[in-house]
Amino acid sequence: MITVNVSSLKNNPSEALRFARDDMVLVMNRDKPDALMVGVNQTGMLDMPGVRAALATALFKEGALSLARSARLAQMVLADFIAHVSRLGIPVISQTAAEVEQDMDTLDQWLAS
Repeated sequence: MITVNVSSLKNNPSEALRFARDDMVLVMNRDKPDALMVGVNQTGMLDMPGVRAALATALFKEGALSLARSARLAQMVLADFIAHVSRLGIPVISQTAAEVEQDMDTLDQWLAS
């Protein structure tokens, strides 16, 4: 196990992430354990059935990943991922009424030209 302190984590987070690929990293805050970092590839967790899709779905729902990146993480074709999140009631596109109206106006102008 590798130990880093919070200040070194703030200054160089990539170093702790590199360590976490090979071993667990314990983050210390004022001489007290604060967090434990474990690389997802180290645990084999991403290879378990359904984990990639669940993680990609959660990250997409929170807005942390785009639709295309979420589909890639889930190892799904984009159309299949769209169907997957739609079945779960997660909107693929979230727009305000004003944005939809503007898109429709743009479409009307394009069709008229």
